[in-house]
Amino acid sequence: MNAEQITLVRKTWKMVLPISEKAADIFYKRLFEIDPSTRSLFSGNMREQGAQLMNMINTAVEGLDKLDTIVPAVQDLGRRHSGYGVLEQDYQTGGSALLWTLRQGLGAEFTPDVKAAWLEAYTLLADVMTQAAAETANSDEASEPEADNSDPAPLPQKLAQPERRKPKPQWAKYSNQAQPA
Repeated sequence: MNAEQITLVRKTWKMVLPISEKAADIFYKRLFEIDPSTRSLFSGNMREQGAQLMNMINTAVEGLDKLDTIVPAVQDLGRRHSGYGVLEQDYQTGGSALLWTLRQGLGAEFTPDVKAAWLEAYTLLADVMTQAAAETANSDEASEPEADNSDPAPLPQKLAQPERRKPKPQWAKYSNQAQPA
């Protein structure tokens, strides 16, 4: 991200902060409209979840010019999300919901440059999260003990979890589709 993009993200985020509770509500409603199966990822109080989301975005926005200070926390967040069952395509859906929410909240201030800046910020952070989640998954697979084939009784096979849904199209492309006003 360049300095101009960081400035645009911060400027527009300051406009969202006073309505952060409403913005979180709009975000989750849109997320569940885009992909209803994501609702199963949330079991707690959605107001608290929304507050956590807004705090996380605020931390990320404030740290965009000093990524080295926030990358470890973003990586941890990606690992935790993986443990909650978040799939890579959920980041695409989340990005679409975030851009849509910003468009609704910012109105005319959501210019093409603002959209591009938020897209860059989200992509950067989502990439860090998905990479950390993938590394964790790879590490977990590597640490699983191999089956002892000398045992005459077969070991039960680990049941594969079926995918919750078909993969969504790349979220940046999805966000360019016509959206309700």
